[in-house]
Amino acid sequence: MTNGAKAAIGGTLVLVLAVGLRFWFIYKERNEPAALQPVVAQEKITDDQLVYLKKKHQDSMKEVRDLVGSTLWVSAGGQMDYYPVAGRRVEYGKSAGTLLGADKLLVKDMVEQVAPKAATFRIPGGDRQVSMVFTKPGDEKEYAVPIGYREGGQYTFFVDEVFFYEDPHELYKHWGPEVWKAVDEHKVIVGMSELEVELALGQVSKSTSNDYGNRMVVFANLGHPIAVTFVKNKVTAFREDQGY
Repeated sequence: MTNGAKAAIGGTLVLVLAVGLRFWFIYKERNEPAALQPVVAQEKITDDQLVYLKKKHQDSMKEVRDLVGSTLWVSAGGQMDYYPVAGRRVEYGKSAGTLLGADKLLVKDMVEQVAPKAATFRIPGGDRQVSMVFTKPGDEKEYAVPIGYREGGQYTFFVDEVFFYEDPHELYKHWGPEVWKAVDEHKVIVGMSELEVELALGQVSKSTSNDYGNRMVVFANLGHPIAVTFVKNKVTAFREDQGY
């Protein structure tokens, strides 16, 4: 047999072997049990996170006046003082109270007025402050709360940050009647979440850490501070705290 013939036979054998190995690897790959992929833990989406909070982003008096005749509910509890109204003027001299979480308000009017410095702690005064005139259920007396301001012809409003446009009792109905009773009475009970306590006692608070749901938070509670301990985002203990 010539050297050329030997080389040809050798090349053929190498090719056959390569093809055979290729088919064997394909067979093995297709018939072996699939390798288990590591399970990646996914953060559970809570019912609260699924709640859609409507925003309107008003930037003109016309847009904010569209709220007249509608009902709003307070989301920024414990932050906004409100004042008596007389003859479409806000009587800034003395606060009539502080809006509490989930308070229901009927919008009656919008007014612009130069505000004293004392009334610009939460909402800037600008050239003129804009206040929302409202009544409360069972009280026909009109009050006003600052919601924005005008500066250099431009308006800035904080309605989206201060109020719910829809009844929070329906938005968060999964909280259940016991929790909602505590929220409406502005109390705290064991088992409530941070969000629930915040709506009940107000947003003015200080905490011991940034670990939301696993920390102690002291809520100002309109001058009657309460220290609340949360574990896994549930109240485990609470007490009065005069050291706020």
